[in-house]
Amino acid sequence: MPNRTPLYDWHVTHGARMVDFAGWDMPVQYTSIVAEHQAVRTAVGLFDISHMGRFWFAGSRGIELVQNLFTNNAVTLKPGQIRYGLVCNDQGGILDDVLVYGWPDGREMVVNASNREKILSWIAQHQGSGPAAVQDRTRETCMIAIQGPKAVELCRGITPAAVDSLPYYYGTRTTYRDQPSIVSRTGYTGEDGFELIVPAEQGRQAWEELLQRGAEPCGLGARDTLRLEAAMPLYGHELSEETDPFQAGLGWAVKLDKGNFVGRTALVQKAKDKSRPQRAGLELEGKRIAREGAAVTREGRPIGRVTSGTFSPTLAKTIAMAYLEPAYLAPGTVCDVDVRGKAVPSRVVPMPFYKRTP
Repeated sequence: MPNRTPLYDWHVTHGARMVDFAGWDMPVQYTSIVAEHQAVRTAVGLFDISHMGRFWFAGSRGIELVQNLFTNNAVTLKPGQIRYGLVCNDQGGILDDVLVYGWPDGREMVVNASNREKILSWIAQHQGSGPAAVQDRTRETCMIAIQGPKAVELCRGITPAAVDSLPYYYGTRTTYRDQPSIVSRTGYTGEDGFELIVPAEQGRQAWEELLQRGAEPCGLGARDTLRLEAAMPLYGHELSEETDPFQAGLGWAVKLDKGNFVGRTALVQKAKDKSRPQRAGLELEGKRIAREGAAVTREGRPIGRVTSGTFSPTLAKTIAMAYLEPAYLAPGTVCDVDVRGKAVPSRVVPMPFYKRTP
């Protein structure tokens, strides 16, 4: 039986189309993907992201464990600061992309739902002897994303925290209805916004209060088109154990100078190798969408593969991300994408495809 978030009953009652996503029953849409997408770009949308894994690493031992598994620097985080980074295997392949929250008494890690069990097992393999340094808090809490240009206005007063002054990629421990909670200025849509973590039993109350304030409920469909416009990689598409951070354009999240960590030796070598395919943006002619695995060619010769594609509601253009051979990464490079047997003229374009106005 699939897992269910604290908001499952609400989704079903309100007519969401439910799908199995990484072993969880999740809403893919309520009205339409385009309408929900536009709500986030123009106002504010609400996403149930409780399926994502939430791990707590206690004390100095927990911080050391995160530092050993995380490509970015988990030790130098200021209180409340959040960093994006990767968890890699010994060969430098990506096991997951994660967020790490810095707290004075430990570290919090948010992982992808599809990789939760894998990362828990990886942590167990590397934590050594002694009492466990990690707690899986996924089922104890409910996580909600509030995204869009009106998110700040909508979130004022939802907790005692002053959301207006919260910097990007910072969070704060606060309360919701007198219970411990976390609010962070993070998201996966390319818009301003917040992510709220509350006790599981308060999830529905928080969700309904945010809706009453004017947010629109949004599903996984809009979440995917939004992140693609913002050129944010998705594990299982742009990221996998067969790709490394430098190929994915995420070398900025790898701190080779921080000391030893799992995968570092391999990553030192991969950082020097410029011969491998790298992630790039494509714009296709017409409205035919390139699907994952579609071949990218130039003058009939294969030069890469599509990892994600959609018709962008914001830009009214067909866009895709792909891994291309290094010789064809320059913006303006002309190529073709095989869309269901037809070669669609395309060109390489800079990423992100969409960038919000500050």
